[in-house]
Amino acid sequence: MQRLSTFDFRLGLIGYPLSHSLSPQIHTAALKSCGLAGDYSLFPILPEDKQELHDLLTRLRTGELHGLNVTVPHKQTVIEFLDELTPTAQAIGAVNTIYLRDNKLIGDNTDAAGFSSDLNKFLAAFPSPAGRGAGVREKSSIVLGAGGSARAVVYALLQDGWNVTISARRIEQAQELATSFTQYAVRSIGFTNLPLSTFHLIVNTTPLGMTPTVEASPFPENLSLPSNAFIYDLVYNPRETKLVRDARQQGLHATTGLGMLIEQAALSFEIWTGHNPPREVLYNSVVE
Repeated sequence: MQRLSTFDFRLGLIGYPLSHSLSPQIHTAALKSCGLAGDYSLFPILPEDKQELHDLLTRLRTGELHGLNVTVPHKQTVIEFLDELTPTAQAIGAVNTIYLRDNKLIGDNTDAAGFSSDLNKFLAAFPSPAGRGAGVREKSSIVLGAGGSARAVVYALLQDGWNVTISARRIEQAQELATSFTQYAVRSIGFTNLPLSTFHLIVNTTPLGMTPTVEASPFPENLSLPSNAFIYDLVYNPRETKLVRDARQQGLHATTGLGMLIEQAALSFEIWTGHNPPREVLYNSVVE
């Protein structure tokens, strides 16, 4: 049996709401599999409560906590309380991982790498023009939503050579995100009358379909999805979202964001502890 370390890692997640989160199960399994003592707590903080956000980060700064994840709605609002951003977090403009180094609070982003890793596994399982061997012209993607998660997804797709279009209900939000990636030609369009047939990959980064509103979807009920598209829904609770279910019923390859959740969690955990947890153990911790 693996021996537990004497150091207790105090980790946690900032966001709101957090009742649906699987992160405590994943990180508890990571601690156990790596022989580390500690716990992973949820810190629900309302969007407008900057004082509580500041107070919690002070606990990390003083060593009471040893690492924090960040989810909606704080992936961008947390930045003003940090001392530095890693190059990846700086490029994305959003943070999902915070740690203390040399008495400085550092903001990082493991969402992009986690998404890229899981997406490539997903695509590799189904040979297609949108797979790894595809040319850039064929790698056409659309990202639904323009929040913190969308920023990481767009960054990852651009790094992997995809053409990217961003669509959001508030077109100005999509435009702002598109223009923030100054080195790339990122398009932005409105959320109505989407030319979906031109895309090989559709990524939903909105919360539509998340528990408890499991019958919600970013698309109308009767919409026919393009026959050659892959569907990636960042929502992972429920296990099969309405978007994924509808796509599979139309014969398309579709997946939720559970794999991304596990990958980004493992990367964060390694930053905090120096240990790389086995992905199978993390996956089994949340799959019944």
